[in-house]
Amino acid sequence: MPKILSRGLEVLRHRMVAPRVVNSVHSNQLVEIGSPVWVQHSSERAAQQPAGCNVFLDQWRQNCPIGISDEEMAEIENSENDNFLPMQMVEAIKGLANTMNQHVYSKYSGETTGVYNFISNPTGGTGTILDPFGTGIADTSGVSAATGARGILNSCACPRTDRRGVLSFNAEAAMLDLGAVSDTERIGGDDEPICGEIGRKFGINWFADDYLPVHTVGTSYNNGRGGVTLQNAESAGASGVSLLGSNAGTLAAGDIIVIGDDKQTYCVVGKNAPYALHPTNGMYVSIVPVLQVAQTGGQKIEVKNSHRNNFVFHPDAFCFASGFAVLRDAGREHRCIMSMTDPVTGMALRLEAKFDGNQIVWVFDILYGTTLAKPEYCVRVAGAV
Repeated sequence: MPKILSRGLEVLRHRMVAPRVVNSVHSNQLVEIGSPVWVQHSSERAAQQPAGCNVFLDQWRQNCPIGISDEEMAEIENSENDNFLPMQMVEAIKGLANTMNQHVYSKYSGETTGVYNFISNPTGGTGTILDPFGTGIADTSGVSAATGARGILNSCACPRTDRRGVLSFNAEAAMLDLGAVSDTERIGGDDEPICGEIGRKFGINWFADDYLPVHTVGTSYNNGRGGVTLQNAESAGASGVSLLGSNAGTLAAGDIIVIGDDKQTYCVVGKNAPYALHPTNGMYVSIVPVLQVAQTGGQKIEVKNSHRNNFVFHPDAFCFASGFAVLRDAGREHRCIMSMTDPVTGMALRLEAKFDGNQIVWVFDILYGTTLAKPEYCVRVAGAV
């Protein structure tokens, strides 16, 4: 059992990208599912005490029970290959890791907050969005994807140290084709085969992951690419705006909008999303951040197109925590349970062996949660869907 668990942790380590690049706290304590864990993050400049947030461990995941043959068990015990695990166990752990990565990235959009800093190619966002680091003169062409995101983070007073970027495989390939990257030796080290690290370029540590989320824009974009306007005058500091839609489309949570000549990009949020717009009756739409510039009413609203989210961020943008879930089901006296914490990533993994009829089956489980703690410390670098 210790061999299976330790080798399972190694598989998990190679597949988990998101928890490694965000602000993470891992515990080896037993906790109730849904319990909060306090995670500290960087203080505001004027703060005297470290700030932080509660992360609720509400994601408990386990694989379907796996049975292994006597031959496979013998190979685990006696094989000269110290990394051997039956294929079904390897795939089960990969599935747990992929689900965990997707959960972290999904926090870019929610009911009360969302990642609102945004750059795209084409700059206007009124056509099909292309992957960053390509040719052209748009906001994400060439090195502009990196330098533009860096500039936005600087303007948000984001710490200049320890910034990370996570790219889709296509965006990574385009970045590696840039002379500014390919002409420099890649950073080596033990972590490179674990996390697929490109290296540190433009003051950012770059990683690649194939589970970055696609954001699908509401139909207000698709229905005629426009027709959304601001109904009334709005004061700076407003947490929402009243909008009209001549095409009676919708705005979805996570949509990015630009209001008139305001240079700030805003993210649509709220439990009432998607918002159904009407040509004459205003719909109140919640946004983050609060309105930066007072508006007189009647301004055109630009809605950005669907895109894949690449991210450039400081780790404190997302807070992640993990632990071991309390098990309360009956029959535990007929089971063997072992837990282990990975010395490299700190991630906790548990393995349970139990009888299912006349066969022993094996189940891995993990418990975790994520909070978007400081959205201003993150930029969505839009890529092709």
